[in-house]
Amino acid sequence: MSHEEILADRLREAGYPAEEVKRAVGGVVAIAGLVTLQDGTELFAKTLLGPDRDVFPVESTGLSELRTLGGANTPDVLCASPRLLVLEKMQPRRDDEQFWEKLAHMLAALHMSTVSDRFGWHRDGWLGRLRQDNTWETDGHAFFGERRILRWLPEPLVEAAFDREERQALERLCAALPELVPPQPPCLTHGDLWQENIVATSDGAPVLIDPAVSYNWPEVDLSMLWCSPRPAAAERFFAAYQEIAPLQEGWEERMPLLHLRELLSTIAHDDDDWGAAEAVRKIITPFRRSGASPGKPHSLPEADS
Repeated sequence: MSHEEILADRLREAGYPAEEVKRAVGGVVAIAGLVTLQDGTELFAKTLLGPDRDVFPVESTGLSELRTLGGANTPDVLCASPRLLVLEKMQPRRDDEQFWEKLAHMLAALHMSTVSDRFGWHRDGWLGRLRQDNTWETDGHAFFGERRILRWLPEPLVEAAFDREERQALERLCAALPELVPPQPPCLTHGDLWQENIVATSDGAPVLIDPAVSYNWPEVDLSMLWCSPRPAAAERFFAAYQEIAPLQEGWEERMPLLHLRELLSTIAHDDDDWGAAEAVRKIITPFRRSGASPGKPHSLPEADS
């Protein structure tokens, strides 16, 4: 049975008689597609192979909180079960400066309106196929170090990618986080904000999809956009964001460090065909024992914009 047939069967089981399913491209975890029902209604749906998990209920809750707590645009959720997620159909985004400026204003408003005193979330989530530990924590450096970086070291593919010295360098980097990241309060973050998770409404307004939400440093969301491939017009995003929510000095240099979680996740998901492991090695270079100078503050490699 093809993936399109599997998705169509699960839609019918849930009461959505699918006339046509066109498989969507870009995702690496779910079987996703644009669906036309027998009455002509168009929807977006996705399903997972393997045992039932709570991926879609968690995603649905994340979308709801981004909208209700932070005012972000998210798709209406029509069905969310362990086997199926059905959303209203969105449109491809328009990559011009006006779109990215609107996105910056929306994200800045989300971050500024959801400031909290704790890092984490009320339930664990998912990043791709793997669990995201959202246990509450009041110390942001401990939260990011333990639950966003070191959490990946036991994953088999990450263990295979790095030797003992490199893993120790990652541990030293986490211990040095208070020197590297200035204190900042947590806020509700999307958590997986690369360009493929940004679409649009029919009138061109930005919409967020596929979140991995938690209360975290706002710069973590920015790091995904900064360090992932993006169109030239997206440069307007960073200036527009700071017009509403100014960032602390040195934010550009912190972007690769905060992107470490995504790099390690990429390796853990067996998607390291574009150099994620080498990018990690570059970031941890100052924390290798052979290059460390006792008593000298750590510094990070220059950020690539």
